[in-house]
Amino acid sequence: MLLAVIAACEIGFWLVLAAGLSARYLLRRPRLGAFLLICVPLVDVVLITATVIDLRGGGTADFTHGLAAAYLGYSVAFGHGMVRWADQRFAHRFAGGPPPTPKPKYGMARARYEWREFGKAAIAWAIGCGILLAMITMVGDADRTEALYGWMGRLSVVLAIWAIWPVSHTLWPSKPKPGQEIPVEPAEPAARG
Repeated sequence: MLLAVIAACEIGFWLVLAAGLSARYLLRRPRLGAFLLICVPLVDVVLITATVIDLRGGGTADFTHGLAAAYLGYSVAFGHGMVRWADQRFAHRFAGGPPPTPKPKYGMARARYEWREFGKAAIAWAIGCGILLAMITMVGDADRTEALYGWMGRLSVVLAIWAIWPVSHTLWPSKPKPGQEIPVEPAEPAARG
């Protein structure tokens, strides 16, 4: 059942996001759009509530409980950036906004980008492991939470693999092919209201 809730939350994330952007740009209702976009994190609240109810009801933690913790960690760490990413594209496509800024391709600009993304992954790891530890503590029964310890290892392996990109772009920065110009790193776009 929890796997279905995780899938529903992922679908719900994109539906609420699409509804917020549609209200903002297609219906020209910026307040309604802002309200709906603020509701995007409520999807995470639904997932954590379902997970806690399942464990407090005597359920034994399994793969899906760990997946829920990982999903919450990544959703919190990357959710705002995903909303901003979608907003830029929606504004460009439907409201005449500027084209989205592509990620840098070369040099230290690319290395900085990769370190920022790694920083988000580290936040996701910390949140996911924190939720796992909270579930282990809440249940208080090692036999019922054994699967959650394995998830801490999985999340740590993902973070270690993720570190390859920023380290490699720092030590061996990518360079344009001969004859190509290195694009100037654009300034951060102003936040939309």
